[in-house]
Amino acid sequence: MNSSDAFAEDLGDLYENAPCGYLSLTPAGQVIKANRTLADWLGTDSGTLIGKQFRDVLSFGARLAFETHLVPLLRLKGRVEEVAFDLLGQDGSKVPFIANAAEKRDDSGRHVATRMTLFRAVDRRTYERSLVDARIKAEAALDLGAETAALREQFIAVLGHDLRNPLSALAAGLAIIEHRERLSERGQAVVGEMNSSIKRASDLIADLLDFARGRLGGGLSLDRNSDQPLTPVLEQVVAEIRAIAPERTIWASIDIAEPVYCDRGRIGQLASNLLANALTHGAANVPISIVAATDAKALTLSVSNGGKPIPPEAREQLFQPFFRGVVGKSQHGLGLGLFIVNEIAKAHGGTMDVTSTDGETRFTFTMPLERLP
Repeated sequence: MNSSDAFAEDLGDLYENAPCGYLSLTPAGQVIKANRTLADWLGTDSGTLIGKQFRDVLSFGARLAFETHLVPLLRLKGRVEEVAFDLLGQDGSKVPFIANAAEKRDDSGRHVATRMTLFRAVDRRTYERSLVDARIKAEAALDLGAETAALREQFIAVLGHDLRNPLSALAAGLAIIEHRERLSERGQAVVGEMNSSIKRASDLIADLLDFARGRLGGGLSLDRNSDQPLTPVLEQVVAEIRAIAPERTIWASIDIAEPVYCDRGRIGQLASNLLANALTHGAANVPISIVAATDAKALTLSVSNGGKPIPPEAREQLFQPFFRGVVGKSQHGLGLGLFIVNEIAKAHGGTMDVTSTDGETRFTFTMPLERLP
């Protein structure tokens, strides 16, 4: 074999086994030549492809694109590049390709044949489809976000108005009965129990509102200032808790020397929730203590109680909404108290920490005295 024969053989091998598919069509779209690479990708042989109409090898969508887009462009420009379509394999499966095509014309400009190079595009098509799927999911998420926002507003409106108004009417009616009617001892007891139930329902609604604002909305709203002292607010909270549970001992040490830029009502709510938590879960025979103090940089407020230590697995969930741990018969509420405590701390740029040993469980709130922007 001379060198020219070897060269010709190499060209033939290159055509048949090139890393891309080669295809030649008549002006009428009939396959007149196809290499082995393309045939292998389609699960057939070159001889089977030759003589077929190219449109018969295309998927339905690709056939429409070929006849309405590719052919007119070839007639107009003579070549097209990076056209995506699917060919049908021998088993009927779709095989994705990216193709370049050019018309071969004679000296008079007459269309003689169409030549195509084809590259398998499985990975590219998968990537493109994943982008489409991601876009669909993103649009669905936006729609869901809008629906969630609308639901949030309705939820807060129901809590703030539709549920509170009936309770206010009940409280007003009981006040009239209490002051204008002569009640028996039993009647007074019933009215007192009803007032307690109304207060508990109001507290639950307030907790749910805070949950909705903290978790579903943009966070708790604060009314901060440093003009009024914080100490009287905390002293009032301690007095209220002592009145609720006169059988329990509560030690209080409040030494706030520095002005605190905070929402005093919210800090009072934080202290009240921590004390209520200590009443519920602490040992009844061990005093509860609340300590609040400032130094040059921070306000620290801690509440501690005795009793069994909190298990490590429960400690990790303490500040999650609706977590109640082990619930006793006398324990009420939705499990939002510590969640709201943590939300108040975060809204003030502060932190909540908890330690729990055999002797003591302590919750500590720390917030910087420096004003946040």
